[in-house]
Amino acid sequence: MADLAVHTPLDPDDDYRRPSHAQLWRRQMVRDKKALVGSIVLGALVLCAVFAYWIVPYDPNAMDFDMIVEPSWAHPLGTDDLGRDLLSRLIYGAQVSLFVGFSTVLISLVAGVALGVAAGFYGGWVDAIIMRYIDLQWAFPNFIIAVYLVAVFGTGLSNVIIAISLAFVDDFARIARGMVLTIREEQYVAAARTLGASNNRIMWRHILPNAMAPLIVQATVSVSYAILAEAGLSFLGLGVQASTPTWGLILAESRSFISRAWWLGVFPGFFIMITVLSINFLGDAMRDVLDVKEVKEPD
Repeated sequence: MADLAVHTPLDPDDDYRRPSHAQLWRRQMVRDKKALVGSIVLGALVLCAVFAYWIVPYDPNAMDFDMIVEPSWAHPLGTDDLGRDLLSRLIYGAQVSLFVGFSTVLISLVAGVALGVAAGFYGGWVDAIIMRYIDLQWAFPNFIIAVYLVAVFGTGLSNVIIAISLAFVDDFARIARGMVLTIREEQYVAAARTLGASNNRIMWRHILPNAMAPLIVQATVSVSYAILAEAGLSFLGLGVQASTPTWGLILAESRSFISRAWWLGVFPGFFIMITVLSINFLGDAMRDVLDVKEVKEPD
């Protein structure tokens, strides 16, 4: 009798292929209804922000001085104390909130990854200097840091973006450092070093791509935090200029009229809530797709 060959799923002759991230994402959307709803809601908000100029029923800053008007067919979400259409202002406010959320996370991601990779790869005094700064920033809540930086730089959209970006750098730096400390001991990194690869090539070509999964998940979650931070700063009067409609600023303006005009506080808060929830649902789904486990930062 002929010998039976041992056949395992790890044999190179197997026609086994791991599903791509796109396939895993489609399966996750079918399985996770919260993520599907979140993607639809967030996509609708992004489309409203992009095409705000063409879809708003009124000029967001146009005042007819009819004072506060309840929600009606003419004004679906009512008007504020100056007669400005609330729906138009909320749609334009989506532009600022989403732009601040995505741009601040992009800036903090790039800066934090650069610091974390350098600290984890080189170690020594480079690691000591960078991580002592990160530890100092870690000791304060992100929102408090953002408030302080806006107070130093001044109000305005660009200053708000810079302040929130700097406040979130430490999150990405710590994750990037922890991943680098783990990945740099892998055999393929040692092989690349043996073949004469430079430090820059090893860092950005071999280590960083394999450390991106937890960073992407953190970036997704940080977008919602950035949107909340912008709304909080605008609510405190430390955000963009008063002529620019933002969700936080609309909430701040409604404080004096909330007892007799409930819609002025409910609808801006609802927009903020569904945006943050949608992003968090997508972040949870992305964590499942990438199968990211919590990274414990080595000492």
